[in-house]
Amino acid sequence: MSNSTSGGIAQPPILGQKVLRPRQQVEDALRKAVLDGQLRTGDRLPPETELARQFSVSRPTIREALSALETQGLIRKVPGAGGGSFVQAVDHTALGEVVQESMHNLLRLGSVSFNEVAMARQHLEIPVAVLAAQNRTDADVEELRAILSEQKRRTVDDPMIPELDARFHITIARMSGNRILASLVYALHHESEPVGHLDLSPRLGRDTYAQHQRIVDAIANQDPEAAERAVTEHLSYLRDHIRRSMDANDKVPAQPCPTSALTTGISA
Repeated sequence: MSNSTSGGIAQPPILGQKVLRPRQQVEDALRKAVLDGQLRTGDRLPPETELARQFSVSRPTIREALSALETQGLIRKVPGAGGGSFVQAVDHTALGEVVQESMHNLLRLGSVSFNEVAMARQHLEIPVAVLAAQNRTDADVEELRAILSEQKRRTVDDPMIPELDARFHITIARMSGNRILASLVYALHHESEPVGHLDLSPRLGRDTYAQHQRIVDAIANQDPEAAERAVTEHLSYLRDHIRRSMDANDKVPAQPCPTSALTTGISA
């Protein structure tokens, strides 16, 4: 059937489409290859010269497309011999890294306040803990207890302490079964507890370690209400402590960093 107006005059078909720039065409083709699984996590892309040959474009065009994909978190560039452009993991951790970078910049620019980030984290980690208590497996509980054991035996200056603390909270987020929540917790955790504003006292360390234990016990017992109470207690306690420390020292956390240990290997 031909197109026509109400007066019966035939109209020509619309054939035009938006013509993409070569860089955009290359970017779209590579993104599709990643998202369709043609390129998998960890795969190294062909060298720029080979990509330029395959797409019949210049090397600067390839570089622009790769830079755009790197900004989107789909690839990572590794310099030096044996380096190149590698497919980045497209999962909640990758998303969390992108969100974390944006949050970090907002905090440094003063566009949002530290307290806003800390409160957002609390409001996210409460439902995350509830879901973790409902969905956890025996292996999940073993993983959390192993992290607690590692935290307890390490000293305050151990470089593994920030990573263990991140693993504790992010593992619980992963156990929720909601990858979007997990990615947001990942980002907010890294930006909401600047160690420079914590009073690393033995009492604080004992308190927070005991709070971690109560969180794990509630999840292990599959008790969502207890998990909610334990996480609320832990994050409220920590946020209040940081606020008091900041007020006492008249400081503002301009450059957030991961929480470190609070006493003998015990992290927040």
